[in-house]
Amino acid sequence: MLQRVAVVGAGAAGLCAARHILARPNRFWPPVVFELSDHVGGTWCYDERAGMLDDKQVHSSMYRDLRTNLPKEVMMFPDFPFDSGLNSFLPHQEVQRYLESYCLSHDIRPHIRFSVMVENVKPVDEERARWEVTSSDLSGCQKTELFDAVFVCSGHYSEPHIPEIPGLENFKGQVLHSHLYRFAEPFSGRSVVVLGAKASGLDISMELARVGAKVILSHRRPRLTFPLPCGIQQSSEVVAVEADGRIRFQDDSRSHADVLMFCTGYVYKFPFLDAGQLGLEIHDHTVSPLYRYLLPPAFPSLFFIGICKIICPFPNFNCQAEMEEEARRELQEKVSRGVEQRHLLVLDQDQWDYCRSLADAANFPPLCPAVCSLYKEVAHQRQIHPQNYRMRNYRLLSDTEWELRD
Repeated sequence: MLQRVAVVGAGAAGLCAARHILARPNRFWPPVVFELSDHVGGTWCYDERAGMLDDKQVHSSMYRDLRTNLPKEVMMFPDFPFDSGLNSFLPHQEVQRYLESYCLSHDIRPHIRFSVMVENVKPVDEERARWEVTSSDLSGCQKTELFDAVFVCSGHYSEPHIPEIPGLENFKGQVLHSHLYRFAEPFSGRSVVVLGAKASGLDISMELARVGAKVILSHRRPRLTFPLPCGIQQSSEVVAVEADGRIRFQDDSRSHADVLMFCTGYVYKFPFLDAGQLGLEIHDHTVSPLYRYLLPPAFPSLFFIGICKIICPFPNFNCQAEMEEEARRELQEKVSRGVEQRHLLVLDQDQWDYCRSLADAANFPPLCPAVCSLYKEVAHQRQIHPQNYRMRNYRLLSDTEWELRD
């Protein structure tokens, strides 16, 4: 009997899931893809508007001048390369065009319901492990349908994480999260404290400095040793806002600022799921237990795709007890190594073994070694040349080799 599958989201993960479902017509009906917006691409679709619009949240976190911090040679779907004539590090518009081409090439668009919100996903008919999906369109018209499986591909770059800072209400300037940042010009000549020195914090700080903002880059990581542009000063993490509105840092220094910008990442949020009913714990930075970061052990027909920023195919999975034990054991092993709870779903160098295990389980080709070595090379270059590492271009020569391209 053919399986009916719902896919929540038409970003990169959702399009990938739909493409693989469509490629198996002997096992699945064409998928139903629910997309809240009126376009494909998810987080890669730039929207200059930010915040709330007509009582609805603008989910885009893309800023105008963003360029990828990974080369296209590492980012691409294995069976769908980018245009070889493009530079390695791309503006977001090229990634959006790529996803639109991917959608067109695999004829996914006819199966997408645009401007439709998924309101509730709940398990029914335990014997067959089916799912009841309730959705609504722009007119508010509700529809409830049955599916044999659900792929959650709704992303995790739209719900800002704002750490608790004592006295934040005392700050007299503008407080915002990078989710609301679009371009640097409005901050010209202003003093900005940027909280967080990972990808977005560094990129946005450098954009601000280029338009003449005075930036204090506040973070709790080891002091950055590479040279930062003129106009950026490093500082320890923000610990409080004083009664007079000054920002106090961990080293007990204080500073006035016009803007306090949180580049502190995003949280997991799935308002259409009842975590308790699914045997899951969903916190700001973790979703557990998930077998192989994909599915809750008690409900092996519910898939979370891309939760670790990795494109995941169908795995073959073990029985419920083995899945739950392995999922919890993997998380406990990370905790025993001193990994903070908010980093439990960050794979980093663990991603290669993870992808290899999925490939072995589902019998599809693993990522080629050249992708791994190029990923590591770019990470190294990003640490020593954060301002100009994107000027390099690369070419994959084979499964095992890559080279710098002129």
